[in-house]
Amino acid sequence: MERNISFELGRICERAALAVAPFVGRGDRHAADYAATQAMRQGFEDLKIRGTVVIGEGERDKAPMLYIGEEVGLSGEGPKLKIAVDPLEGTNLVANGWPGAIAVIAGVVEGEGDLLHAPDIYMEKIAVGEAARDSIQLGRSLEETLELVDVNLHNIAISLRKHVKELTVMVLERPRHTELVARIRKVGSRIRFITDGDVAGALATAKPNSGIDCLMGIGAAPEGVLAAAGMRALRGQILGRLVFTKDSDKQRAQSMGITDLDHIYTSEELAQGDVMFAATGVTGGDFLKGVVYTADGALTNTVLMRSKSNTIRWQEVHHRFDNPDNVYNNF
Repeated sequence: MERNISFELGRICERAALAVAPFVGRGDRHAADYAATQAMRQGFEDLKIRGTVVIGEGERDKAPMLYIGEEVGLSGEGPKLKIAVDPLEGTNLVANGWPGAIAVIAGVVEGEGDLLHAPDIYMEKIAVGEAARDSIQLGRSLEETLELVDVNLHNIAISLRKHVKELTVMVLERPRHTELVARIRKVGSRIRFITDGDVAGALATAKPNSGIDCLMGIGAAPEGVLAAAGMRALRGQILGRLVFTKDSDKQRAQSMGITDLDHIYTSEELAQGDVMFAATGVTGGDFLKGVVYTADGALTNTVLMRSKSNTIRWQEVHHRFDNPDNVYNNF
């Protein structure tokens, strides 16, 4: 039977989620992020792959581990993978005890797929589920995209067989979205604000009955690639266009091989070929349930997806801590 590495990536996500769970609501986002990153890095040490981080915690001089270019896995064993990670997407969510934080990994086997080497800059995004995947557009400028808000929402409503006033649009609560929010409200659609965590937000649009119909706005580009990896299996669509706020952003993108700076990327371009995706909830949200402690351990909620097999697995796992050799007892 062909090895499905997404199961192993899922266990690493669970490890990270369990490591950070004790920090929920404690107000220390840096400690939470470090705990998740350390746990995920330790998890990769036991994985029989030859992995290279293409989207991670930053450059080598800014991140002690899981930095871009770092090699992970058991040296010299297993397939060669390109890996995108966010050990804790939503550090502020964890610090404040708010919903929507997840631990997430995406990967492709070299030669069988690719992930856009997205620079750590902004990306304008719009995401929807399968039923509306062919009904959305993204402009080649911020102004053009704003002009398309009315058209996009009406087309999404038609695809979902809803009235436009019944749509719920998820938007990051940021000053840069003032005009976007005004246009959505003018159309009449509902808005769900989130403070962080637009990977889970984008994926929620493709989860049946999540209550989220669309995600709009500007977030981080690396998170756009991670969301696209999940969308590949969910059959949703996320469109993204890099946003440059200074000349150094353009130089950074060009140094990573991006030549068309105005290109509008689809999910299939952001995450190409056979994509594997795993995510575990830390604090419960629209896409995944969070870590819940029990009398003898904890429950985790994980999704495992693979575009090649078109499979989506939702796993609730009971981790028992009464075994002194359990690695989770070390966190």
